[in-house]
Amino acid sequence: MSDQLGPYQLLSRLGSGGFGEVHLALDPEGRTVAVKVLHPHVAADAGALARLSREVETMRRVGGPHVAEVLDASLDASADGARPYLVTRYVQGRPLSAVPVPVAGLRELAAGLAGALLAIHEAGVVHRDLKPANVMMADGLPVVIDFGIASALDSLSVTASGAVVGTPGYLAPEVLEGRGAGMEADVFSFGATLAYAATGRQPYGQGPASAVAYRVVHHEPDLAGVPGWLEPLLRDCLATDPAARPTAARICERLGVDPGAPVPPPRGRVARSRGGVHELDTRQWRPGDRARPGSPEEARARRREKVRRRWVVGSGLFVSLLSAAAWEPLPEVALFLLAGYALAVVADAGVAVFARAPYLRTRVVVDLAGIAGAAGLCLGLNAAFSTFTLALFAGTALVAGIVFLLSA
Repeated sequence: MSDQLGPYQLLSRLGSGGFGEVHLALDPEGRTVAVKVLHPHVAADAGALARLSREVETMRRVGGPHVAEVLDASLDASADGARPYLVTRYVQGRPLSAVPVPVAGLRELAAGLAGALLAIHEAGVVHRDLKPANVMMADGLPVVIDFGIASALDSLSVTASGAVVGTPGYLAPEVLEGRGAGMEADVFSFGATLAYAATGRQPYGQGPASAVAYRVVHHEPDLAGVPGWLEPLLRDCLATDPAARPTAARICERLGVDPGAPVPPPRGRVARSRGGVHELDTRQWRPGDRARPGSPEEARARRREKVRRRWVVGSGLFVSLLSAAAWEPLPEVALFLLAGYALAVVADAGVAVFARAPYLRTRVVVDLAGIAGAAGLCLGLNAAFSTFTLALFAGTALVAGIVFLLSA
């Protein structure tokens, strides 16, 4: 995949889901965004793309500190080689499915999810795939991602191509039975997601998807361990009858959430004055912020320098281990290895000086420290371990290095 997609500079791959592959990117103004490039089997469904295109403008009206807003979209797959994509606010954090559970800040999580659900529903959008994997935790505060995409792309052709429209255990009974999926289905998913965060267990257990779906339709959820202040609300949200579930507005009332109130800053951090909580949650770079690269070229140079440092340190450790193993039986080989490493590193530093490469001072310091460290470590290992032990270590490191290179 090219580094450039429309006006966006792709920096790194963040992950992949049922509908697309997500990349960290820079927009034309240098701000970090998340770009979701739709999978080929999704992009090939003209009907699904047309439906998603109609929904994008509605999705762009959804805003708030607990939702990753849709910022832009390019859904024209008619041009040769065009790749449809969506652009959303980038949220730096980990999904709820990957953080320790039960969650410590359960009240903050419940309030944030309720506020996000209300914002989504007030814009007339149905998420359709609310689950722990679609809730990003940024400094203890939740941010809902991918709202509206599953609903817009739910078609027979997309489903047949392999996209998963929802996850058993978080899908409402009426969805599993093939009935309509409205805002009540999101309320069910909200309850199941919050139950997982409160107990660390799937509310309808684990196992084959068919077995979980059966329990959703016919069994009561497992809410053992849910705090008393939350358990009645979750039981109502997980009601089998959609009409019996509370609305998002009613959920906010029962949790004491004021949708218009500012979000308090996360504990242990001080929000920056410019950008407020929005800036804090996304860690979004803007021109003038020295902590972030000022252009795509600088971002790439920063990444290359990080990779180069790792290679200098890693190769230095490997060479010092091999040299220590060869020191007694083959001292000439040991000296040759150390000299070869030093020559390569010095040549690299010389090229950087000649080309006036970025991070020049740091680069030279790392190179000199790598040479000195490799020589010192070789002497220390030779004094501390026997030749046989060092040879065993070196052989293991050599095999591991070959496996790493082949897998990379």
